[in-house]
Amino acid sequence: MSAIPERGVFQGAVAPSAVRAEVAAYASEFERPAAERGAHDVAVAKSYYELVTDFYEFGWGTSFHFAPRRRGEGVKASLARFERELGARLRAGPGQRLLDVGCGVGGPMRTIARATGAEVTGVSISPYQIARARRHGDRAGLAALCKPVEADFNRLPFEAASFDGAYTLEACCHAEDRRRPFGEVFRVLEPGAHFAGTDWCLTDRFRPGDPRDERVKLAIEKGNGVAALAPAAALTAALRESGFEVLEARDLALDSELPWYEPLQAGLSLNGFRNSRAGAFVTHQIVRALEAARLSPKGTVEVHDVLRLAQRALVEGGEAGIFTPIFFWMARKPG
Repeated sequence: MSAIPERGVFQGAVAPSAVRAEVAAYASEFERPAAERGAHDVAVAKSYYELVTDFYEFGWGTSFHFAPRRRGEGVKASLARFERELGARLRAGPGQRLLDVGCGVGGPMRTIARATGAEVTGVSISPYQIARARRHGDRAGLAALCKPVEADFNRLPFEAASFDGAYTLEACCHAEDRRRPFGEVFRVLEPGAHFAGTDWCLTDRFRPGDPRDERVKLAIEKGNGVAALAPAAALTAALRESGFEVLEARDLALDSELPWYEPLQAGLSLNGFRNSRAGAFVTHQIVRALEAARLSPKGTVEVHDVLRLAQRALVEGGEAGIFTPIFFWMARKPG
């Protein structure tokens, strides 16, 4: 009997024999002009998360987003605090239904459900992420409150006016045109309900056409499965064009006591080591060894190469101030 496991380490949802081809197909999407790439935004996002979800959980935990950080506060503590604050801002409570738009493996969904008692339905385009979210919810004893659903947030499978509130954490940047998911959220919210979230945006310091800025922008997109980064002004315009009243919109990176990208640039430290440059190097050597030993499928190294590109580009974009992953808004559906 073979000693090789049926599922490889860091395999994600892709069959072992198909990982290398899937990575190559994913990378080829970013050789297209931006306009053509945008037409494949759903497929790009799905392919990306089917490949990288295991790495995300290993390095970042089950909450796939950034948050403003306080001095002395660890990464996971800052994420959980921000999620609880978001639930409070939405005035969520027992008996209410919230929608998590792009829920990943359900970390924020579980934190908010536990803190507020609200029922949270989360959607993800990735079947693998939904399976992971259900497993985590069962283990946490939150299956009654957390409802992961496989769905495209551009075409939500819910009745109109069926939710009391909605939020999204760094997910709608995967849509080439944010008016599609925002319009769907508007449709399924009750009149008077609030929609809050954070997303990835270019800042006013980004210079279109500048070689350095354009290189960083493309690297962030390719490293993170994003069809096309857009300025913050385009995000707020998409909210208004979708029918929302925008109550608040600001870059939370400006309020953070520590740079949001600090965990990605840190060297040898106990805080966030797996996400740091040194940690990424160590992980890369482990991945190479696992693939050589046939404990991970061929192509796993290439998957990690994509994530290392993301790490370098995010730090460079953050240091230059041309990019933020935590542009926040609070919007309301008129009632």
